[in-house]
Amino acid sequence: MSTSGSFAGLAARRRSTGPLVQPRMGFSGPRRMRAGLKAVRRARAATVGTLTLDSYTRVKDYASAERALADGFPLNGYPLVTHGPDTTRAVLDGIQGPDFPVQVRHGSALPDDIIAALVAAGLDATEGGPVSYCLPYSRVPLREATASWARSCERFAELRDRGVEPHLESFGGCMMGQMCPPGLLIAITVLEGLFFHRHGLRSISLSYAQQTDVRQDEEAVAALRSLATAFLPDDTDWHIVVYTYMGKYPRTHGGALLVLRAAAGLAVRTGATRLIVKTPAESYRIPTIEENVEALEFAGAAAATEATRTPPDPAPPQDTGIAAEARQLIEAVLDLHPDVGQALVRAFAKGYLDVPYCLHADNRGRSRGYIDEAGRLRWASVGSMPIRGITGGTREHDVGSSELLSALSYVERTHDLLALRSQDTRTSDALDAGTTAADLRQA
Repeated sequence: MSTSGSFAGLAARRRSTGPLVQPRMGFSGPRRMRAGLKAVRRARAATVGTLTLDSYTRVKDYASAERALADGFPLNGYPLVTHGPDTTRAVLDGIQGPDFPVQVRHGSALPDDIIAALVAAGLDATEGGPVSYCLPYSRVPLREATASWARSCERFAELRDRGVEPHLESFGGCMMGQMCPPGLLIAITVLEGLFFHRHGLRSISLSYAQQTDVRQDEEAVAALRSLATAFLPDDTDWHIVVYTYMGKYPRTHGGALLVLRAAAGLAVRTGATRLIVKTPAESYRIPTIEENVEALEFAGAAAATEATRTPPDPAPPQDTGIAAEARQLIEAVLDLHPDVGQALVRAFAKGYLDVPYCLHADNRGRSRGYIDEAGRLRWASVGSMPIRGITGGTREHDVGSSELLSALSYVERTHDLLALRSQDTRTSDALDAGTTAADLRQA
């Protein structure tokens, strides 16, 4: 396998030094985007750069993106297609390199133009997937998104003919993950990894979003690792990415840092290669360059602190059936058709995969999740998914609107309260990278 791509072999390169930390940063102006990448590269942490694209580009509304640029109206990301390859090459010049890979993050169900644009600009890493960038984000039919992603993967894989190993990260472990029990997230990200491989890609990453209970998260990432080892072909170069909580974020500075500290600890203890970082500003606005760098440096310091506490061979997490549930879903889908893309479409049509609270027309919408008294995500209803009773704790009942709203704010509420109740000298605005939620509970 070629290892000339910026993400190829990343897990092996980072194995002894802990996770790389990565922002979700994107700005519409080329100068500001370049300044942001330069600041991330100079941060006091091991970092990866990001070009997060704007909402117009996500839905192929390039006319609106061009009009906004002409009028000097700031977008919520970098309009890669509209700026063109020469501008993007200038943004990256002297910054992107073997020691500072840059990934495009975009959210598009139909990524053909984005893949073409990033390849033309000299980039070799992006993320998404036929399910994970379709169901939560768009009204595009799943069959159409799957066809577009198949074409895009095959075009992206052609970089190998130029001696570059392209990399694609599945977003499947993050889709509406704040109310989706982990077995389904694991199944979708592994299935998307198999889809990528089927369409020519050999350098792949699999995602998992931090949820509501650290012990459940540790078990889930261990399950993801074991199932990726079991299902991905031997010629796949893969690694795991942990995302800081993707749901409603704490509104206090201290509460947000507690969540980020826990995410960094999870990444270290589970051997993740990368950590996607969120900033304390994200509950109410797009963060600045400086706020992104501060969060990256905090996460890097928190990871380093956790590494000193974690034994070389930690005890395996308790097995509550997450791996068995995910395996059952993966195998049920793969049995539907030899082509994994067609199998995914059929699985959603039959309800074998069913994302809780997702309103996309191709999602059956019969599954429901809830947070139990211990803070773990459980199934309230599995719909037609073939997993009834595997993880236990399933209670068939309707989740009412008040219970759902309370669950959606669970992480925000609990971490804000923990930070505000601190009795020691570390106020909610001055938590250091070693402070944990447990520290504050004991204070």
